[in-house]
Amino acid sequence: MSVKIRLQRFGRKGRPIYHIVVADARAPRDGRYITRLGSYNPNTNPATIDLSVDDSVQWIRNGAQPTDTCRAILSYKGVMMKKHLQDGVAKGAFSAEEAESKFGLWLQSKEERIDAKKSGLKAAGDERRKARMAAESKLNQERAAALIAKKSALAAELEAAARAAAAEAAGEDADATSTQQDVETPVMDVHEPVAVATEDHEPVASESTPDQSAEQATGEASEEADPA
Repeated sequence: MSVKIRLQRFGRKGRPIYHIVVADARAPRDGRYITRLGSYNPNTNPATIDLSVDDSVQWIRNGAQPTDTCRAILSYKGVMMKKHLQDGVAKGAFSAEEAESKFGLWLQSKEERIDAKKSGLKAAGDERRKARMAAESKLNQERAAALIAKKSALAAELEAAARAAAAEAAGEDADATSTQQDVETPVMDVHEPVAVATEDHEPVASESTPDQSAEQATGEASEEADPA
């Protein structure tokens, strides 16, 4: 029976996760499997891999054939390195203790590289976040300045309109006053005598008051009573 180490898909559309399983090569991709070795989540950076290294090495040594993706995952987690060291122990190249020591150093180096990558990604993310916040702050300041300028312009327009309205109202009041003064005419006092010019340019009283008429009548009566 041909046995493969391959991925079995789970998760929702667009964000899949995978189980690393040992299955018959003739079985469907998401069908029955023999055993599960771990899981693989490519949605994180770096990818999250949970794998049983010793079981994977045992299945590889027993002849299980990993797919290309699974081979990369197994190599990333040190499965291939440990198999190579065990093959060296079997051939007598070095002892099992030396193999374990070398594998421990390899794992330590691998972890340091992974940690450095995580730190670099975190620093890059912080820088991008700071740059985004600075850009947003600058944009907010520009918007606030534009709003203040707009309000100032609107206030100036309102003030100019108010001044124009006041000036127009003052002009209308002045026009109304001058028109009223032009319409008014002087009234003549009828009780005062009016001098009328005669032909030889001597003034003649055109009218006499009641008192003057009475005095003239009294004078005429006295002249008639006096014979002399």
